[in-house]
Amino acid sequence: MNSRERVRRALDRTGPDRLPVHYEGTPEITRALCEHLGVADKAELLRVLGGDLRYVGPAYVGPERKVWPDGSREGMWGERYAEIPYGNGLGTYPEAVYLPFAGITEPGALADYRWPTADDYDYSTLPAACEQVSDYAVCLGGAGVLDFMNGLARTRGVEQVLLDVATEDPVWKLLMEKDFEFFYTWAERSLQAAGGGRSSWYIAAKTCTQRGPIISMKAFDDMFATFYREMFALAHRYGARNIMHSCGSVRFFIPKLIDLGLDVLDVVQVAAEGMDFAGLQRDFGRELSFCSTMCVQTVLPYGSVSDVERETRWRMQAFSQGGLILAPTHAIQIFTPLENVLAMYRTVGSLRSDR
Repeated sequence: MNSRERVRRALDRTGPDRLPVHYEGTPEITRALCEHLGVADKAELLRVLGGDLRYVGPAYVGPERKVWPDGSREGMWGERYAEIPYGNGLGTYPEAVYLPFAGITEPGALADYRWPTADDYDYSTLPAACEQVSDYAVCLGGAGVLDFMNGLARTRGVEQVLLDVATEDPVWKLLMEKDFEFFYTWAERSLQAAGGGRSSWYIAAKTCTQRGPIISMKAFDDMFATFYREMFALAHRYGARNIMHSCGSVRFFIPKLIDLGLDVLDVVQVAAEGMDFAGLQRDFGRELSFCSTMCVQTVLPYGSVSDVERETRWRMQAFSQGGLILAPTHAIQIFTPLENVLAMYRTVGSLRSDR
């Protein structure tokens, strides 16, 4: 059974030969794993770990994105990112250091702004890219797609975005419309080129902290729901599955997301309030599949190899007929013991010995 068939059978709950798996890690932990296993790069690491998903996308052909004298890099909306150290300098994360819409108070101020467009991408590259990974489950999009709260906070500021939602600020509404307009067109052209039936469409929604929602259901219904319903329906028209990345205590929103058309919830942050995995499976497992669930805050960095093995075996038994893609709940961090990471993949049976 190849990866594509394994993931399909897991999502259809028709009994894959093993749990499908995925890998996400910071660049630092990825390099450490590559060195430990004697492999050249992340692509080879995914092969050795037995990863069943591969991400593809159209080639960017739009205006060159600048690198500024301070080393910061331009993003798609004109924001800039710099590598900010964390963990006593053991690693870095790209954080927004310039917010182009932070001081904008009237939509008219953006009348002449150069917005990203779907024409900035060459979709003719996708068939060949998909063919190169034809044995795998193909994912289009990523964790930044339609991530209105977190994504637009990187252009406007976290506090401002929270105020925007509360006040239904006209600038915020314009930015949401521009975000949706770009990604909807980008998604449709990508699904057309890739052949949607063999794809999954990956988007994001950051609406919660680890203790609960940061917006009300009314705010979600009024400002977010229509966009997600339309995007989910688009993927389904092309025979693709919808995967949504949503960290934190998202249980409050799960029934609404199912109603809107969500197929797979990622990352299932089990350490967050209300996110007990057995309870989620009991209450939503017939209608919703899950991705991730192996906690990067508890068992992977601080548990023993035996703890990781136990947690993995529980998932293998509980989801033997499908409904789960096993993966870490976020990017694995640099302080995580490599033995714990490998124990997860070894126990599930995906780690290859022919490396």
